[in-house]
Amino acid sequence: MVLSQLCGCGLLGVGIWLSVSQGNFATFSPSFPSLSAANLVIAIGTIIMVTGFLGCLGAIKENKCLLLSFFIVLLIILLAELILLILFFVYMDKISDSAKKDLKEGLMLYNTDDNVGLKNAWNIIQAEMQCCGVNNFTDWYPVLGENTVPDRCCTENSQGCGRNSTNLLWKTGCYEKVMMWFDDNKHVLGTVGMCILIMQILGMAFSMTLFQQIHRTGKKYDA
Repeated sequence: MVLSQLCGCGLLGVGIWLSVSQGNFATFSPSFPSLSAANLVIAIGTIIMVTGFLGCLGAIKENKCLLLSFFIVLLIILLAELILLILFFVYMDKISDSAKKDLKEGLMLYNTDDNVGLKNAWNIIQAEMQCCGVNNFTDWYPVLGENTVPDRCCTENSQGCGRNSTNLLWKTGCYEKVMMWFDDNKHVLGTVGMCILIMQILGMAFSMTLFQQIHRTGKKYDA
């Protein structure tokens, strides 16, 4: 419980720092403009911190109400995770097609004044993952012009290298690269997910055990 609260505080701090120092670093998706890295980290950190606080305070004060609230919150989070996981696998193809479509629509905002963060995000991911566009480099043509791509698409980056260049470009789309990364790291991601699941189950078991002990001793909690 203490560990989860510390993790939540840490994530919340990182999210606030990202929001303040990297405020222009926006999301790739025009359909979900608030789904930026900073906002996502802040939301996750807040949920973990509040949940951990409920558990810690309930255990310290031996408060049945707080312990029960901690159990219910963890149960809701666990059920939500399972439902989202099932829906993801059931509608994987539809989600993939929708994500590609949304990302391609987001490319149209690349050079607009109010979306500097989106431009930075695409430049970084294309340089780091050695990819270009969503499906391939031709995705940029409707945005930047025929045979024109961002300079970060070039295998050897230099000023203006993306203009009228079709040979020295990363040929693989970024969506495929991201999927390849997930496939290569599925064992690590699975291990992390299993550890989180075990921590949630242990937290629920601990809270219920303590709740039952307090109930048996007839200890009253403060209103």
